[in-house]
Amino acid sequence: MAQGLFITLEGGEGAGKSTAARGLAEALRAEGHEVVLTREPGGTKGAEAIRALLLNQDLPLDALAQTMLHFAARADHVAGLIRPALARGAIVICDRFYDSTMAYQAYGQNVPIAQVRALIELVGLQPDITFLLTLPEAQAQARLAQRAAATDRYEQMNRDFFARVQAGFAEIAAAAPERVVTIDASPAPEAVVATMRTALRARTGR
Repeated sequence: MAQGLFITLEGGEGAGKSTAARGLAEALRAEGHEVVLTREPGGTKGAEAIRALLLNQDLPLDALAQTMLHFAARADHVAGLIRPALARGAIVICDRFYDSTMAYQAYGQNVPIAQVRALIELVGLQPDITFLLTLPEAQAQARLAQRAAATDRYEQMNRDFFARVQAGFAEIAAAAPERVVTIDASPAPEAVVATMRTALRARTGR
């Protein structure tokens, strides 16, 4: 049985992670791979229920509560979907994983980094490769402006918050160059997917 492969996509709002994740999944399926495409928070019934709480703009949640909810959803997601798929040899592509919690809650909302790291260790699963999609702020804002309205608590945050998040992602990438591949998300989606596919083959042979 082929060994499973765990791929995550990260980045700020408007970077096109969901589109890129779908495109990469389609490319790999066309090559004959079993691909499980999922997202965080979410992916299982329990995690999707927690997602609804997290993204509800009308439900006040402080930063630590948000962090704990993200990891509760993640624990269920990993146990119920990701690990079983990897065990049978599938390629799992996840739109966001623990790097987002580190960037948004630790760097963006000042939850202690050591506490987030402890929760990461508790979950006990590291991606094989992470694609960090980056986009100039003006282009990200233009993409977000095309959406109807802010749909969750994070899209409403101010520019200072997002600057801290982007700085967090940059530090994460610098600290883990063996895992994190930074991808320019400004070209057309098909070009972004092609770059990711090339990088995946070079890094993993898959």
